[in-house]
Amino acid sequence: MSGDLSDLDRARLRWRARRGLLENDLIITRFLDAREAQLTETDVRALTQLFEMGDNELLDVLLGRADLSGAYDDPVIRRLVEQMKAL
Repeated sequence: MSGDLSDLDRARLRWRARRGLLENDLIITRFLDAREAQLTETDVRALTQLFEMGDNELLDVLLGRADLSGAYDDPVIRRLVEQMKAL
């Protein structure tokens, strides 16, 4: 799946990305619209892990009000969050 996600993989990723806070939805959707075609299997696993974060905690990270910590402090997750922040 290196950069070539199937339609089912794309649908699953977008389903996992749905959040309770509109702000998170907007940031994540904008990121997926721009970068989904380049995502690797490793990226998808990292995003799936990131999407397990609570909505408010995730929003704080995406807005730069908090840093990633614990299990979320991973180089791939950090890179993806920085890409989301840059869009």
